[in-house]
Amino acid sequence: MDRNRIDRVIDQVLQGRLKEAHECCTEGNCTDGLCVIHNKDGVKNIISNGASRVSASLGIEAAGGIDVDLARLIDHTLLKPEATRQQIQQLCAEAKKFRFASVCINPCYVSLCAQLLKETSVKVCTVIGFPLGATSTETKVFEAEQALRDGAHELDMVINIGMLNSGEYEYVENDIFGVVTTARRYGALTKVILETCLLTDEEKVKACLVAKRAGADFVKTSTGFGKGGATAGDVALMRRVVGTAMGVKAAGGVRSREEALQMVASGADRIGASASVKIVSGERESQSTY
Repeated sequence: MDRNRIDRVIDQVLQGRLKEAHECCTEGNCTDGLCVIHNKDGVKNIISNGASRVSASLGIEAAGGIDVDLARLIDHTLLKPEATRQQIQQLCAEAKKFRFASVCINPCYVSLCAQLLKETSVKVCTVIGFPLGATSTETKVFEAEQALRDGAHELDMVINIGMLNSGEYEYVENDIFGVVTTARRYGALTKVILETCLLTDEEKVKACLVAKRAGADFVKTSTGFGKGGATAGDVALMRRVVGTAMGVKAAGGVRSREEALQMVASGADRIGASASVKIVSGERESQSTY
């Protein structure tokens, strides 16, 4: 896909014309060359020209071949509050086996994952101010510092949604900047979770601009714990606002390889889903465990 054709997809998403079932697929044939399911070469081209990572969570191995190109884009995620030490160990074992880009876990498990993955290329990602984003800036900075000392390489922080809704943009920018500055001292990445299901389109735009001004590396759609997850429209909007200077991570509600590729085609560098192994194996997941 060239840039003009990608822009056509984005325009269709933003105008609500790109439905969950792509119009060209009613008869099983792609008629416009824009479908991510039937135009797999186009999707691969998008991945090779910008997509660096997607994310998903604990999965069960399915039969069939493994999509290596997709596997290398995945942040293997388990953020459930009831996640056990044994499940985290399984998560790390799967990440090593399938060579996922990272594991994304709660802060209490950072040191364990860092130890289990120290001889591998798999990164350790954790969450800050999760899942509400309503803790003070000082608390977020302290939490970030501790996680980085424990071995985290990437931080997914939740924006202060209430302050954004109140129009307190300077507060929100300083909140993000505090975590970004801390992460940079350790050479770590910062991703800002917007929780798009709670924002208007105007607020999504403003949140992206604030995160960009604060120096964040990524903007991310959702925590996976809100009333809604990633949509192709939100991903396309966020990508259009931040351009190529930042990454875009889609999280929540992605349960199949086709859905993951649709998010990538809409502009996501990373994707939050329910079962990493099933996604790369091509088997559809019945419900989210993010």
